[in-house]
Amino acid sequence: MRRTGKFAEARKSSRGSEKFQGRPWGLLLFLWLTLVYSEWLVRAVTISAAFWRSGLVLSVLFAIPLALTVFLLAVQLRARWSRILVLMFLIITYLLYASQLVYYKIFFQFYSATSMGNAGQVVQFWKVALSAIGKNLFLLLLLAVPLVLAAVYGRRIWSFPGKVSWKVSVFLGGLAVLFYFAVTWLLPLWGTDGESPYGMFHNVNGVKESAAQLGLGTAFARDVKWTVTGGGGSGSLVLPESTEPAPTEEKPDPTTDQESQETEEPPLDTSPNVLEIDFDRLLAEEEDEELRQMHTYFKNLQPTRKNEKTGMFAGCNLILITAEGFSHLAIDPARTPTLYKLQTEGFYFTNFYTPIWSVSTSDGEYVAVTGTIPKSGVWSFYRSSENDMPLTMCAQLKALGYSAYAYHNHDYGYYDRDLSHPNLGYVYKAVGNGLEITESWPESDLEMIDVTTGEYMNEEPFHAYYMTVSGHLEYNFQGNAMAAKNQALVEDAPYSEHVRAYLACQIELDRALELLLERLEEAGVADNTVIALTADHYPYGLTPEEQSELAGHTLEENFELYRNACILYKKGMTPERVERPCSSLDLLPTLCNLFGLDFDSRLYMGQDVFSQAEPLVIFSNRSWLTDRASYNSQTGEVKSLTGGEISEDYVQSIKDMVNNKFTISAWILDRDYWRVLFHPES
Repeated sequence: MRRTGKFAEARKSSRGSEKFQGRPWGLLLFLWLTLVYSEWLVRAVTISAAFWRSGLVLSVLFAIPLALTVFLLAVQLRARWSRILVLMFLIITYLLYASQLVYYKIFFQFYSATSMGNAGQVVQFWKVALSAIGKNLFLLLLLAVPLVLAAVYGRRIWSFPGKVSWKVSVFLGGLAVLFYFAVTWLLPLWGTDGESPYGMFHNVNGVKESAAQLGLGTAFARDVKWTVTGGGGSGSLVLPESTEPAPTEEKPDPTTDQESQETEEPPLDTSPNVLEIDFDRLLAEEEDEELRQMHTYFKNLQPTRKNEKTGMFAGCNLILITAEGFSHLAIDPARTPTLYKLQTEGFYFTNFYTPIWSVSTSDGEYVAVTGTIPKSGVWSFYRSSENDMPLTMCAQLKALGYSAYAYHNHDYGYYDRDLSHPNLGYVYKAVGNGLEITESWPESDLEMIDVTTGEYMNEEPFHAYYMTVSGHLEYNFQGNAMAAKNQALVEDAPYSEHVRAYLACQIELDRALELLLERLEEAGVADNTVIALTADHYPYGLTPEEQSELAGHTLEENFELYRNACILYKKGMTPERVERPCSSLDLLPTLCNLFGLDFDSRLYMGQDVFSQAEPLVIFSNRSWLTDRASYNSQTGEVKSLTGGEISEDYVQSIKDMVNNKFTISAWILDRDYWRVLFHPES
């Protein structure tokens, strides 16, 4: 019987010709359904909290032009090559979604194109990957259903009509292009701000955040495009028309009695923490529009002011620690007495957060060390290795004559730390370039402290930076050397195995800090040394259920999951409770103020927690909280934290502020902005 319709041209007899049952349009439907099925399945088991967001619909719509494109290519070929093309497409689709699912189950993030390009480093964690594959085998098999159907029943589902006329090809190609642009034209229906589908589509963002709004396939495709082309916007700035000038300090009354002036304490210096930067001159001389916007942005920001804590630690040594997978939930007076001592005898932060960023550990370091938000889609710390970085504690303290050392007890080149950390000014040592410790996985924080303290404690003033690793996942007693080492110390803890293994890992950090305090005492510098510690991220190696088990209640997953501890301690200080909301982004400007440094508070994305500025905690999905309200970007919910009414103008002003900080942080990195400000001649 003769075929009819657009595919009516009969197949000519030839050696390669084949005859199939079914309709060619079945292939198009199958390709589209495969994309939607893969998208929705992975979405449901990863970013389920955002399942019903715009990405649910847009993933269906964006799948249409892609399915049309593959279908168009398939109908240009003979049956054999069409089958190969379709199967290759299905295999690639499976590998993309399956690998993203496994990666998410390990890191609670989707990987970016940059991370995929650095997969050689991630291979070091192949045992962790194998474990994740085993735990999610059922989901991976479900994800393979379209591939199995295509391999077994493909001939019954569709037929391959062979080459079609150029008119049909043009029609299909035009239809694919039309659908694609039609979907992009619909994006403003959901808004045009930075966290909207429109903003996510046109600007570089984290794959996880973009997936919620656009769908994982589209989010990753955009990320690949930005990575390959080096293009892509980072958002736009909402610049105020003007700003109030900083109030001048009150001048003393010349008629004041001289004797009373001598007996009274000098007034507290509350002048702005700013540097002498002539933004007006920079604006007059600059022609680049993006740099002009940056100059205008910083010029118009209100600085924080000096306060009663300014200079509290002036002249002290500083030991700064980024602790792998650390959580306040691990602090216990019996199991981790040193951590408990440091937390309760220093500044005790009760409302501190450690948001997770797209490149987990490296981005967590970047935030604490640079005071800026990591740029999505790139390894920001590595990208900064060619930039001028004068605003870090390392650079500022070295300018005052401090020695500066950085240590990491894992591979020296992981995350390209061998490039980023020396660029900050540190003498950098890790496993493979001078740090000699026992080979294990993970390695011991205690051993790292043991073999390094002698290198700097006799070089006052000194600054040492540590990136620990003992707290790294996977948390079990079989494959985690630190958990096994300290297993006996948690045997009686009333928790499941994974939670007990996690606590055993944190005991290693506690023992390392205990030794650190002993070495400071032995060197006679304990009274003059500040210890600051934050986590790189929350312990995502534990499931939310396991973290809730440790917390003793069900954790809310958009804000509370990221609550953490910040250690800021100096021997002999008066303990102080800090209830203000703050985050790891605030650590650097806070240290600058405590050490009495000459710094410009406008240039950091966080702020001195002891200032009078309104607190602001920013999360990677652009949720935020202040002391007045919280905003959940996944649900759009605004919640008053005081019981008072929260105006729409207030919410929008904080949204604009958050979006500005994301944009300006990316521009600082891309434009090497600190060099423009401070060392333009270089």
